[in-house]
Amino acid sequence: MKKKVLSLVMAALIAAPTAMFAGCAKTESADIVIIGAGGAGLSAAVEAYENGTKKVVVLEKMPIVGGNTNRATGGLNAAGTPQQEKAGVKDSVELMIEDTMKGGYNKNNPELVKVLATNAKDSVAWITKLGGDLSDVGRMAGASVNRTHRPTGGGAVGAEIVATLKKAAEDRKIDVRLWNKATEVVVDKEGKVSGVKATNKEGKEYTINAKAVVIAAGGFSANENMVVKYDPNLKGFATTNHAGATGDGIDLATKLGANLVDMKEIQTHPTVVPGKAVMVTEAVRGNGAILINKDGKRFINELETRDVVSKAILSQKDKVAYLFFDDGMRKSLKATEEYFNMNLVTEANSVSELADKLKIDKTAFEASIKTYNDAVAAKSDAEFKRADMPRQLNQGKVYAIEVTPAVHHTMGGIVINTNAQVVNADGQPIKGLFAAGEVTGGVHGGNRLGGNALADIVTFGRIAGRNAAALAK
Repeated sequence: MKKKVLSLVMAALIAAPTAMFAGCAKTESADIVIIGAGGAGLSAAVEAYENGTKKVVVLEKMPIVGGNTNRATGGLNAAGTPQQEKAGVKDSVELMIEDTMKGGYNKNNPELVKVLATNAKDSVAWITKLGGDLSDVGRMAGASVNRTHRPTGGGAVGAEIVATLKKAAEDRKIDVRLWNKATEVVVDKEGKVSGVKATNKEGKEYTINAKAVVIAAGGFSANENMVVKYDPNLKGFATTNHAGATGDGIDLATKLGANLVDMKEIQTHPTVVPGKAVMVTEAVRGNGAILINKDGKRFINELETRDVVSKAILSQKDKVAYLFFDDGMRKSLKATEEYFNMNLVTEANSVSELADKLKIDKTAFEASIKTYNDAVAAKSDAEFKRADMPRQLNQGKVYAIEVTPAVHHTMGGIVINTNAQVVNADGQPIKGLFAAGEVTGGVHGGNRLGGNALADIVTFGRIAGRNAAALAK
């Protein structure tokens, strides 16, 4: 009997480790963990790999890569590129800095802006080297010259960049995990980052030990509670962002003592289709479209900064306006076809017919279009001082898209230094923690210029990846 009991006890002890730890989380190791597989995260991953760090893990909570970058249609701002030179555009880093600071009402961190403007041309060259097409150069609001780089014919840029970076990551066999959400950034006793806790697509928890972590989880425009917390005036606003832009990365960083900046600076995009949350790219206005209100009148310089145009639209009847353009503008910008395919465009054979379809004042509408076309011919917009008027709107059919402002970009976020290191409330870097893209604050100040978001995510994504790789070594 004693032998039998002893045997049972021994068997229990042998089995104990398995029984005790069967439900425990799995632990693995990597050199770098990147949180978020949008443009910033993928840029960081590829750059880290290129700098000798082969064991990179990218965690993405959504089912696809790309994040908000998938929705970007305008372009990537950069100064002093071969593409500009070929197009006869004279630009400089200094002018890009000036435009960016002015557009952000000088609330931007000047050091970060200098890094952005100085290195953006290298970001264009890098994406091009990886196989992306950024050969066309146009203009977005707030820019003094054409510096917005996009695919041939003015095609949508976001999908091009995501496809390029996705292929680059796949070619390098970088470990990108979809449906995997980071839940905590882990630090050791000295306060240095030591890994990430996450849940996989089955909801099971696990830990990745790592030498460095890059937070590139995007902004919080899709988190209405967070938006309203910082700007109550935006309650009830729609958003242009994908559903995953909920500020998770900001929460992860603040739990480690990261400092935040400019959280109240939330940008609305002025041209979003009501009830559809479809953003009409700023490039439509950049290539010549104008804004008309329900009284049939033009009411603003269409190339004012986004906040100014948004405010102007909200002051119009029913808080909406119409983007007006013709076949000439349509042919100049491939991205426009997307709105036709989505049945968002009202079209007509004449301004008079279009006025009838929109149920707006025909006489005022026709007069507004004539005044604008005369201004283009005279190269002087006496009404609203628009400097860049690339074409008259009198070719072939005419079109209109109804638009209103929606929450688009959160300029505020995690404080970083010029090395993309996350900074705490004492102004000191949190060892091993980096961040890039819309999850950060300071680059754009009080208002982001169109085209600067993609410049930001690629430029600072690469800096974060490069410096994380150096630390991991």
